[in-house]
Amino acid sequence: MERRTFLKTTASGLIMAASPLRSAFAQEKRFRLGFSQSTTLEPWRVQFNKDMKREADMHPEVDLLISDGQDKTEKQVADVENFIRQGVDVLLVSPKESAGLTGVTLKAIEAGIPVIVLDRNVNTDKFTQFIGGDNVVIGRAVGEYAVKALGGSGQAKGNMVEIWGGFGTQASHDRSNGFHEIADKEKGINLVNEKIDCDWKQNKAYDLMANLLKAHEEIDLVYGHNDPMAYGAYLAAKDAGREKDIKFLGIDAIPNEGVQWVNKGQLTATFLYATPGAEGVRQALKILRGEKVPKTITLPTATVDKSNAMQILKENGLG
Repeated sequence: MERRTFLKTTASGLIMAASPLRSAFAQEKRFRLGFSQSTTLEPWRVQFNKDMKREADMHPEVDLLISDGQDKTEKQVADVENFIRQGVDVLLVSPKESAGLTGVTLKAIEAGIPVIVLDRNVNTDKFTQFIGGDNVVIGRAVGEYAVKALGGSGQAKGNMVEIWGGFGTQASHDRSNGFHEIADKEKGINLVNEKIDCDWKQNKAYDLMANLLKAHEEIDLVYGHNDPMAYGAYLAAKDAGREKDIKFLGIDAIPNEGVQWVNKGQLTATFLYATPGAEGVRQALKILRGEKVPKTITLPTATVDKSNAMQILKENGLG
């Protein structure tokens, strides 16, 4: 299985031997899917790629090509341009920055390539389909949990820190806006820090939190726009001997990361942001077979805390 994926992603020009299980249609026609991933520096995106490869392996007629933007918009733009030149059957793209990938996405559309945008949107609606979570809804869910953790509606009280993902991504703005729709109704909740771009990185969140701990004697809750940043804040608090006084909330809920941290008592809760990798492959095949697909597919969220973390780990073979 792993060997077949390697061939698909690095040697797409080779024709693979026909499987006796392959349908006659699949024997006659192969599909090349080009996926432009923004980075593999974030664990969530590593999982994203794994989910996509796993689904592609279930379809022998699919050759999956994955590029790594290396966390650089200019590199990702070049990757997409390369897929356009190759004439992939469907382009899937998960932008590092919404604005930065809009122009090249439009080039692909103008070249007649169906485009599926995954996770972070671009600044046009001319794409074929968008698949991702609703970050505003997820932000609201975090806000509701935070209010309850700090005393409940109308009584919530405490100092909180918000750790931002990339300013250039719509996801971080939506996660913040959804959260504040709920939390800002509580007069007793005080946000102690200015907006600082931690770019989804654990080490940057650690540095920010270390400075905030020195500046504020009381911090009751941390909201990180993803789990690595929430965990980075936890590590800073632990190094300062204050981790037991603070609740840490994150987003992603990858089983071997965020869910593990919740189970260990390091994060208070994490909120599922499912990767759209598998669904992207399924929808691409529908498009190529001439089926109608919805313009938007919204992936659901879920809350993970001590009440269900162990069960999720067991379901994923980690318990």
